[in-house]
Amino acid sequence: MRIFTGRTAIAAAVAATLGAAALPAPAAAQTEIPLSQLAADKTIGRAEVVATFSGASAMPTGVTVSRSGRIFVNFPQWGDDVPFAVGEVKNGKVTAWPNQEINRPNSDQPAKHFLSVQSVVADDQGRIWVLDTAAPKFSTPQPGGAKLVAIDEQSGQVVKSVVFPPAVILPTTYVNDMRFDFRVGKEGVAYITDSSLSGPGGIIVVDLASGQATRRLSGDRSTSAEPGFTPVVEGESLLQRRSDGSTAPFSVASDGIALSPDGKTLYYCPLSSRQLYAIDTALLRDPNVSEAQLAKSVRHLGEKGASDGLESDANGTVYAGDYERNAIRQMTPDGVWSTLVHGPHILWPDTLSVGPDGWLYFTVNQLHRQAGFHGGKDQRQKPYALMRVRIDAAPAPMR
Repeated sequence: MRIFTGRTAIAAAVAATLGAAALPAPAAAQTEIPLSQLAADKTIGRAEVVATFSGASAMPTGVTVSRSGRIFVNFPQWGDDVPFAVGEVKNGKVTAWPNQEINRPNSDQPAKHFLSVQSVVADDQGRIWVLDTAAPKFSTPQPGGAKLVAIDEQSGQVVKSVVFPPAVILPTTYVNDMRFDFRVGKEGVAYITDSSLSGPGGIIVVDLASGQATRRLSGDRSTSAEPGFTPVVEGESLLQRRSDGSTAPFSVASDGIALSPDGKTLYYCPLSSRQLYAIDTALLRDPNVSEAQLAKSVRHLGEKGASDGLESDANGTVYAGDYERNAIRQMTPDGVWSTLVHGPHILWPDTLSVGPDGWLYFTVNQLHRQAGFHGGKDQRQKPYALMRVRIDAAPAPMR
């Protein structure tokens, strides 16, 4: 026996009295309205595709455009098969640079081979600087392998190599990006971010003449992942999602870095944050300035969006990727932010580089689709891309 209550009972009684035929027929299915008739997210600006990376290519992170217009990219050892760490893009294709031998990892000669390269930067003296983390798959850096290598653009010969001293390379260190200023010291200085996943972040300051390096702002709030930060990318909260179902926060320390045209201000940001910070470079270089004094001198410049790479141009404009919004944003010298370019194909803008041709170049590598964020399932879809957007500005000077 079936028992009905409420409206169900009333409907059952009517049906029993009048018969099912007396009940009104259900309304006809509404005609489906095409999605194309609805308003949709609009693109902003116009980005061009410079090159794509498919086939056997790994995902790129860094890009730099030299003063002569040559384009160089790099591929870290994050788990993909990496045919070579550093390459040059010509006519839309990438080949090993400066040669295959230096790109072949060799643990027996860590100072002479690229073990896992995170970024490349062209200076204004005809050199391409390569930053080797020596930490494949974010492992503990191999002793004697974390280094800065300068290669002459024309000859392809190594002209300088600075192996980081153990005092600045912690077991958790992952050197990420770099900027140069040749107006100070005998041969200039390099500023490098430590974007550790599990230890303190920081800024490593390197005197290029002596190779002496110091850690500054190590573990400071401004170089650390923001507590409770959970980015949303492609409509999904970005977390480390393991195959066993467990999760962990996306927590990465200081990453993006940019230098003002006069070399006096360093801009930087943690990867796991939407905040932008700045510090006077003279304070970073001064050994008499304590860490406590340095921390008090950090300037918080507010929110800019969640960024991987930062860059600046000769006019003092600062550019920042925004991986939550599929965008590149810009801050003019008066501190006003605006969106330079936004579109559905800008899936995780990584590194930025201002070319001598008035274009801002950037890599797009779908970092958030890696298997580690999706329970072991790689959701990346090749090709990865190198793109650019017109800015009509020159690179920031280095001397």
